[in-house]
Amino acid sequence: MRPSRRAVLTAATTAAVSTAPAAAAAAPPHQRLRTGFERLARDGYALLQGRKVGVVTNPTGITRDARHIVDVMHADDRVDLTAVFGPEHGFRGTAQAGGSEGRHDDPATGLPVYDTYLKSGRPLADIFTASGVDTVVFDIQDVGARFYTYIWTLYDCMEAAQLAGKRFVVLDRPNPVTGRAALGPVLHREFATFVGRQPVSQAHGMTVAELALLFNGEFLTEPVPLETVTMSGWRRSDFYDASGLPWVPPSPNMPTPETALVYSGTCLFEGTNLSEGRGTTRPFELLGAEGIDRRWAAAAEELGLPGVHFREAYFAPTFSKFQGKTVGGVQLHVHDRAAFDPVRTGIGLLVTAKRVWSGFAWRPDHWIDKLTGSARVRTMIDAGADTDEVVAGWQEELAAFRRTRRTYLRYH
Repeated sequence: MRPSRRAVLTAATTAAVSTAPAAAAAAPPHQRLRTGFERLARDGYALLQGRKVGVVTNPTGITRDARHIVDVMHADDRVDLTAVFGPEHGFRGTAQAGGSEGRHDDPATGLPVYDTYLKSGRPLADIFTASGVDTVVFDIQDVGARFYTYIWTLYDCMEAAQLAGKRFVVLDRPNPVTGRAALGPVLHREFATFVGRQPVSQAHGMTVAELALLFNGEFLTEPVPLETVTMSGWRRSDFYDASGLPWVPPSPNMPTPETALVYSGTCLFEGTNLSEGRGTTRPFELLGAEGIDRRWAAAAEELGLPGVHFREAYFAPTFSKFQGKTVGGVQLHVHDRAAFDPVRTGIGLLVTAKRVWSGFAWRPDHWIDKLTGSARVRTMIDAGADTDEVVAGWQEELAAFRRTRRTYLRYH
């Protein structure tokens, strides 16, 4: 990674995390934490005063009492909210994976809703211009994985806002799987897609506000006028249940925080002919295919991966791969989430699946390369590498990313 040219600039635009008094430090985590939106509202929306505001959000943009921030701001005379921008799955969340809601007027507020999905650069900048806003606000719950598309919606919207001459504000929310560490391979730019635009590790261990600072300081050709409203009371070691916030599925196949815990590893099975559990009540925790039996769970368990056990499992997806067919495979049971390494676990499961099941195959389009960020994982596994060897292959690039990442962290 090249040294940051704009770390000082982006750091200067970050809203400071308030210092909690000693009494608050002893309070339960959910009493301490305040999201970026909560802090913005408590300040009377001063950051948005005199601005025509558009919000990039989805169903996760809610308050502690489960009201949507668009509904709250629309009803508040202190905010001139004039537009909403919907990502993949849509603003109100009516679309499945790979879909969006299109341009429409929101029935609840009457606000125009613009579709950002798969739009970037000048076409997205033109949407911001047509909307008439001068400030774009981003508030979406991320799940901590590079290939979860909302962080690249953030990136694309920042780039487009810069092109359109708009101001950009990011309201922060917790990383539900903690912000303790960056894990996994780092994207190689020649493999860039909407599931990874820039060299970020597979599990980034950052919040969306920290990612915005990283994007502005390292990757955008020209920085956007950026302000971030950080959380107060969030610690890097906190899992989502420490927040006291309601969980809203950020996408249809992310039903619980437990799904997010395994997702940055088991989503790799999207790049294979195995089911990643879509169409079940436990997506990304259930994995399997026709012809797999108990040997896979046994082989995975023998790896001794920290924090997780593997159970022989059978399931019949209601949609997606193997729809309506009973398949065999494994269910992950995370028993020590602090010790659990989702990316190493995902690699271990790929290695063992290929060894015990003769039907194993990568997707013909080599989608696995887009998910892992290069061809290395696929080619090493095909060559017979074991879990430790595959994981060793990305350590140098991961160390470089971790050094760059450290500049943009805003929480302890």
